[in-house]
Parts: sequence; C-alpha cells; structure tokens
Amino acid sequence: MWSRWLGYDLCRRHEPPLWRAAFGGHVDLPRLRDGGMGAQFFSLVSIPLARGMRGMARVVFEQIDILDATLTRVPSELRHVRTAAELEACRREGVLGALLGIEGAHALDGDIDNIERFARRGVRYLGLVHFTANEAAYPDHGLGRRAQAGLTRWGFDLVRRCEAIDVLVDLAHLNRPGFMDACSVATKPVIVSHTGVTGAFAHWRNIDDAQLRAVAETGGIVGVVFFPMYLGGDGFEPLIKHLKHVVNVCGEDTAALGSDWDGLIVPSAPLRDPRGIPRLTQALLDAGLGERVVAKILRTNVLRVLQS
Repeated sequence: MWSRWLGYDLCRRHEPPLWRAAFGGHVDLPRLRDGGMGAQFFSLVSIPLARGMRGMARVVFEQIDILDATLTRVPSELRHVRTAAELEACRREGVLGALLGIEGAHALDGDIDNIERFARRGVRYLGLVHFTANEAAYPDHGLGRRAQAGLTRWGFDLVRRCEAIDVLVDLAHLNRPGFMDACSVATKPVIVSHTGVTGAFAHWRNIDDAQLRAVAETGGIVGVVFFPMYLGGDGFEPLIKHLKHVVNVCGEDTAALGSDWDGLIVPSAPLRDPRGIPRLTQALLDAGLGERVVAKILRTNVLRVLQS
C-alpha cells in the first residue's frame, strides 16, 4: 500500500517519520533482518469509497506487481513464498519469506473467480471484510455495518471456494454473526490476522472467548495486534496479557503475532518496528510461557496452519 501510494522503498532502511511511529514506516528489509524475522505477511489493501465500488481488484494486482518488482532487486534476501515448506527452505538459506494476504473481499469486485486469480499470484489469505460491507459479509465497525447479519450466501460460497484452493479465510474486522458463521462451515483452519481479545481488554475491535474457541475448533490461529488502543495499554505487558489469555482459553496452538505494522496504527512503543521482536521474545520467556509455547507463538503455529 505504502509503496503504491508513496513509492516507499522496502529495501532501504527507514525510521518511522511521525511521532510515536504513527501510521506507517514500520517495516523494511534491513529492520526485518535486525529483528531476526524469518518471514512477514504483506497485506494488500484497497479502499472502496462506497459499497459496490469496482476497480479494487486492479489496485490489489498493482500492489502484487510492486512487490514482485522489489523481489527482483534482492532475490538472495527476500523471496515470495506460499507454503510452510518454502518458508523452511528460506530459513535454511538465510532468506526472508514474503507472504501475501488481502484485507477485504471487496477486492474481488463481486467476481468470486477473482480469488483464484489472486491465488495464482501467491495470495495465501483473504479477509472477508475490512472496514466496509461487501457481497460476502459485514464489518464489526465501518461503512455498511449490520450488527445482526451473518454471512451472505455469496459469503458462504466464498469460504468454500477459498478452502478448495488453499486460501486461508481471515476473520479480522468481521462482525460477530459472520465470524461464527464462517467458523461453523469451515473444514480447514481459519485465522484472525490481527485482533485483541475481550478477556484481556474490552474493546469493540476485540473478539470474545466464544469466538476464540470457534477459531481453535477449526485448528486456526489468532494473531494479537500491537496496537495499544486495542490492548488496553502500551509496552509488552498488555500484549503478553492478550497472548496468555488466548493460550489459557484455547491452548498453546492458537496464539500468534498479528502486528498490523504499516496499518495506520500507533504501535506499542517497544514494537514500533521489527527490531523489538527479540525483546518481545525475552519478555514472553520472562512471563513464564516457556520455550515451546513461545516458539509456537512466534512461528510454528503459523507454519502448521500454512501446511493444512
């Protein structure tokens, strides 16, 4: 998104330009390496100004083109990957993995076949909604919100189509009825790419324990966001509280990291960019989670879902 809008160079080292690292400038290749990162999901974002607006698929394809062009500049440092096996190959070869996900099914422009076109370009997850309603579902907050409406018939069909072509279904931003509908029909793991949990802090953007259990029953994962507004405070402690709650409710196979870096947020101060990940790792260990659980949160839970 930032590369398309502002010409942001992912290969060059940056510092977040705004106070408190607000909104963007969080991720680049040098800082991913500084933070010991093995891979990063890059989110493909399109912003419809009204329900039914078309041309969003083109916006997403343009972003994929930009990332592909970036990869050709640094083929020995950053590689577009799709599978857990490809990620493990990157680890062995010392290459960072780049994975793709889409925020919002409005990017399909109402054509369900577009998800196959995106999958052929390497997209691994599709968020059913972002901040606007679309043919599939309704957001928990935003344009076209309908608090009591579940998935549409088209939305149910989309979940099944995604599963058939190994595209993960992402329930972030989805209203609660649609969330539970998606879990009820899922035959493969679903994900919540970035969220907080109400059991740790009550906020409209966070999901409750029943939603956590519904995700866990599919074998899915919940990525905890790095946004203090949703976590209930700044620093490592609130984030760890949310991760511990996921572990306590669902077990150790469900918790993951869902930073939302470069997603128009003000991130927690020690996690303003990937350089904070080693300190987070130590903080998780100091909080008593144990090496096995911390390894699952940092990497192996995501790898398991990518293998499914």
